[in-house]
Amino acid sequence: MIITFLGHSCVQLQTDKHTILIDPFITGNPAAKASANELKADAVLLTHGHGDHVGDTESIAKRNDALVVAPNELAVYMGWQGCRSHPMHIGGAHTFEFGRVKLTQAYHGSGLVIPDKKEIVYMGMPAGLLIYVDGLTIYHAGDTSLFGDMKIIGEMNQIDLAFLPIGDNFTMGPEDALVAAQWLQAKRVVPVHYNTFPLIEQDGHAYAKALAEFQIEGIVMEPGETFEL
Repeated sequence: MIITFLGHSCVQLQTDKHTILIDPFITGNPAAKASANELKADAVLLTHGHGDHVGDTESIAKRNDALVVAPNELAVYMGWQGCRSHPMHIGGAHTFEFGRVKLTQAYHGSGLVIPDKKEIVYMGMPAGLLIYVDGLTIYHAGDTSLFGDMKIIGEMNQIDLAFLPIGDNFTMGPEDALVAAQWLQAKRVVPVHYNTFPLIEQDGHAYAKALAEFQIEGIVMEPGETFEL
């Protein structure tokens, strides 16, 4: 599997047969190196309904006829925008052509802000993603604080790769994300959701060094970088 980091919390997973995008916030993302118009996908997985995660989902999904997989309210909303969508909810799992997805809890918010109308459209509960593809288990935590049930997620799964937010202010900071990595018993961790904006500036390399003290491989990725898992 080829893993590509596209900036903020956006990740591309490419197998021999399918391309999966997670939280494709490209347009308006100052850290992004790619253009949303050039991205291809068979499926777009969304963790929650904030604009810096839903991002370019509609245009990417429509152009590629990609399936949008998301928490129920967000999936329904994306369906109303003309996307093919599959609703799920926390604790539920489903097997798709590209692999199996299970939603976990995440402690955050989920609402689409419409500035012109001064409205926020409720998008249901936020979620994390467990993705089982090609014999690998990948965990994308979405936006979340540290929570105790990460221990259970780690006990029930052998996580080959975890994407954990470290930006602080809106999510876990590096200290809590270090505990999360241990509780999850993840083999490898890629820090995400940091350095996109000044408010969430962090040192990803310092976080990776701290992970190494617990025999966890920290992989610091710049937007556009790839590695093979």
